[in-house]
Amino acid sequence: MNRNIIYLTSVAGHGQHPGSSVNYYANNKKLFIMTDMLNLFNTSEWLLVVLMFMWSGFVRSGLGFGGAALALPFMLILRPDPLFWLPVIATHLLFFTFITVIRRLSNVDWVYLWRSMKIMIIPKMLGVWGLVILPPVVLVVIVYAIILAFALSNIFNYRPKGRGKWSERFFLILGGYASGTSLVGAPLIVAAYSQHVAIRQLRDTLFVLWFILVCIKMSALAVLQVPLQWQLSLLLLPAAGFGHLIGLRAHEKLISGDDVQFRRYLGIGLAAVSVVGLINVAS
Repeated sequence: MNRNIIYLTSVAGHGQHPGSSVNYYANNKKLFIMTDMLNLFNTSEWLLVVLMFMWSGFVRSGLGFGGAALALPFMLILRPDPLFWLPVIATHLLFFTFITVIRRLSNVDWVYLWRSMKIMIIPKMLGVWGLVILPPVVLVVIVYAIILAFALSNIFNYRPKGRGKWSERFFLILGGYASGTSLVGAPLIVAAYSQHVAIRQLRDTLFVLWFILVCIKMSALAVLQVPLQWQLSLLLLPAAGFGHLIGLRAHEKLISGDDVQFRRYLGIGLAAVSVVGLINVAS
């Protein structure tokens, strides 16, 4: 079969945008089963997929955020469909944030967490809605544009500040919407959280926040009958786990080394990938 997927026919959903990326999966055939998983990609592509999820796991545990933002651009070059990759990234995030923070809940700033959630919840749901009604090409452009802006801020060592009331709300609202569309709102949310949460509580508080936000996103996708790719998630879990373990070991070195230089090199790489991705979309 051309797509290596067997679709089970069902009645089309009502009220969906005719050009939406959800139509790819669920307009006339809502439920599907992956067959012959290994044939989704050829050998070299599978190697790249494994490396990308190792990188995602490394970044997530090493920096405390960015597992999606710093890996999704590479994934979209291989397969330009955010709805294919995001459920896999989200499943891994749920698993690894849970096992990392479950014993450290006493170190979470619950007061600011709930305060910020009240600001982010509506933009978050609007972002999820945008994810399922916008065409895939529009979503890809949005993702690359956000990542490119994040990359440039690293290259020029610009750190947005969320200290003031209005700037805090702006970053939380924009970050909530971005996390709803593509799970790449972390840099904006961190800008606000870093100004209001103590350093020793920041990482654990962010992990709990990511867990809550991803639960909301996955629940919404499940209700809309978007495939959650659990088979692919399980298959790639060891790769993400290996990266996660390396990231835990590298965390102290990363934060004690030349942070500016590290982020600048990272930004250059992300900017290059994003530009290439936008050129591919335009062509």
